[in-house]
Amino acid sequence: MIDTYFTNRRSVRKFSSREVYDPLLREVLAAAMKAPTTSNMQLYSVVVTRDEARRAELAKLHFSQPAATGAPVLLTICADLHRFTRWCEVSGADAGFDNTITFLSAFADAVIYAQQVVTIAERQGLGTCYLGTVTFNAPEIAKLLKLPKMVVPVACIALGWPEGEGEPTERLELDGLLHSEEYHDPSDREVVEIFKVKEQYGPNRKYVEENGKKNLAQVFAEVRYPRAMNEEFSKKFQQYLHENGL
Repeated sequence: MIDTYFTNRRSVRKFSSREVYDPLLREVLAAAMKAPTTSNMQLYSVVVTRDEARRAELAKLHFSQPAATGAPVLLTICADLHRFTRWCEVSGADAGFDNTITFLSAFADAVIYAQQVVTIAERQGLGTCYLGTVTFNAPEIAKLLKLPKMVVPVACIALGWPEGEGEPTERLELDGLLHSEEYHDPSDREVVEIFKVKEQYGPNRKYVEENGKKNLAQVFAEVRYPRAMNEEFSKKFQQYLHENGL
């Protein structure tokens, strides 16, 4: 049987005033380092933000969403090619890691590490929430955290002791994303059926009504993540990567 933690887990956006002591946090972060990593290079770093004033500044760059403003700890997980490149340089090795393929490896390392942190922290009773706004303001976050070149913020985790259980969320049925042997491109009818679980979810129906749209797809594509916004932030992030030596 699958552990019910995985089937029942929820993101936490409201945290208590209980302190997250450093020994516990260090234990969580250290244990997470057993996560899989590209060639065991560990192309990631984590910046811990506890200071109240600095957390407030960082939260602004996450658009002051409740999880960012209320958590006692913010963890910024970075794809870090700087450390490994520096090691190669001081060791007399020709480091060729300022490229797309290695950045993608570092990105994967960082995200896998971040999820390991989330799982281990939650197993200790802590609450977490991913802040999906990291790459929107990556240059500003990098400046605030004094990230050197070739270090890119790719994930942020709000962490603390939960106040309440968090809100349940819907998920697609497994058959909506499972493919046997080869990819099955769904028909129009099948696509509608796959996303029915989201369309019928109570809070989502409320979003549709509040935004005056016909369906949830229109809310996502035209309100939450419109084309113009996606293109603007994409251009900003691409320019940041270029200026960052990648």
